[in-house]
Amino acid sequence: MELFRIKKDIPFMRHALIFNVISALTFVAAVFFLLHKGLHLSVEFTGGTVMEVTYNKAANVDAIRHTVEQLGFTDSPVQPFGKAQDVVIRLPETKKDAKISPADAVFEGLCKVENGSLTKIAPSADSGTTAEKQVCLDADKKELVKLQRVELVGAQVGDELTHDGLMALLFVVLGVMLYLAIRFEWKFAVAAIVANLHDVIIILGFFAFFGWEFNLSVLAAVLAVLGYSVNESVVIFDRIRENFRKQRKMSVTEVIDNAITSTISRTIITHGCTQLMVLSMLLIGGPTLHYFAVALTIGICFGIYSSVFVAAAIAMWLGVKREDLIKPVKEKDDTDGAVV
Repeated sequence: MELFRIKKDIPFMRHALIFNVISALTFVAAVFFLLHKGLHLSVEFTGGTVMEVTYNKAANVDAIRHTVEQLGFTDSPVQPFGKAQDVVIRLPETKKDAKISPADAVFEGLCKVENGSLTKIAPSADSGTTAEKQVCLDADKKELVKLQRVELVGAQVGDELTHDGLMALLFVVLGVMLYLAIRFEWKFAVAAIVANLHDVIIILGFFAFFGWEFNLSVLAAVLAVLGYSVNESVVIFDRIRENFRKQRKMSVTEVIDNAITSTISRTIITHGCTQLMVLSMLLIGGPTLHYFAVALTIGICFGIYSSVFVAAAIAMWLGVKREDLIKPVKEKDDTDGAVV
């Protein structure tokens, strides 16, 4: 399916050096901010407190988030959980000498907003615990907010998540390289991996520069961008291989330019539709999906750019040629191997 057809090939590779210099500068800047400022890791990675509260009506997530921020817990994710009445709040680590725990401080603040009063209830005999439970009651002794559970996420759990996330990223990279090396040729595999890592580092650089929170959903978006970006590179590489077979008189540069030009319509359709869905999450998905959608938006935009001006250009500079993808046809021996 094509929206339009470009009759004359666009000379992308003529300007590849300029765009790759821009890519290199952007990549270096992203690495600098990653090393200088670092990522603003969420509770899942740094440790903290995870608490679940239940309301007697549908919870107003935005109002709860505003209350948590007023209590001094900025950048604390507040997300609906299960039913409309259930909410999960993730709080960062605080000083050990604090007079009140973060969960108790937040629960007390939420109770005040609901015009309720805190009441401690002794545990029942069959509850299996000796700790008192806090509930928020109104004037008629009806429960307004209930603290369902409180869990402490230690630094060890955060280290495990960081390690597992890096391992997942490594296995994705190795899998992509193996797939491309088998399907095409090692020069294409190297070019695609460099382009994909270029996209990933730039996404992380944006998060480091602006101080956006890096959580598990953003990590999932980064892994998704790896797969999404390599898909565009595969389409272009596949067209390059096809052109090598059909266009025998074209040079390598002309073959690559023709392959990119002939796939522009397909790129606009697929990436445009995907970006519309991501923009809907970005604009109306709320804070829960905000940074996930931001990471995907950056990845989609730079994924298109890197597939054209990074992956294809690197493959050209590595010296890809027709013989790398098409095995030469052996001439048939008229004597059938007989020796006279």
